[in-house]
Amino acid sequence: MELSVYNISGKETGKKVTLSDEIFGIEPNEHVVYLDVKQYLANQRQGTHKAKERAEVARSTRKLKKQKGTGGARAGSMKSPLFKGGGRIFGPRPRDYHFKLNKKVKSLARQSAFAAKAQNGVITVLEDFTFDAPKTKSYLALLNALSLADTKTLLILPEDNQNIYLSGRNLPKTKISTASQVNTYDLVNASKLVILEGAVSKIESSFSK
Repeated sequence: MELSVYNISGKETGKKVTLSDEIFGIEPNEHVVYLDVKQYLANQRQGTHKAKERAEVARSTRKLKKQKGTGGARAGSMKSPLFKGGGRIFGPRPRDYHFKLNKKVKSLARQSAFAAKAQNGVITVLEDFTFDAPKTKSYLALLNALSLADTKTLLILPEDNQNIYLSGRNLPKTKISTASQVNTYDLVNASKLVILEGAVSKIESSFSK
């Protein structure tokens, strides 16, 4: 697949970039994408949820009423889950949600996500650039030039660039990552991928067999 290269003014530079069919031309595997996204979201969970059960609730243990003759069920403690303020039955407890996923599965998931974006025609290749200083106004001007100001965008850099990262990190619909750190969730979550020209070769070398 061949794509035109744009500059930060949103105009074509006349250069072309050929995306590798080994990555961007494969048949997307939706199941491994699901597994990788599921693992990513699970690993974000703190797992600190906790509810008190009847043994942990601070309430009186005095018998509420006599055992027989009331016409109702027996009741021995206000800690019972049947009463307001009582303990919860099988309440949530702290736990670890992390689970393992094989490296080859994660790699295939990212390739599938890239391939799906390429097939949907939502990849833009941008000429390598940098900012002299962190400035959100400059990054917003870039998005406006590419007509992406109101679009969920993932910008993929060839390597860390603090000026670009700091310029766009506080924009709600923008995510910035490097070619080596990009994950499947960010790829799937973005409506448009903007890949810097230098990052294309980094992506292809990361997944080359």
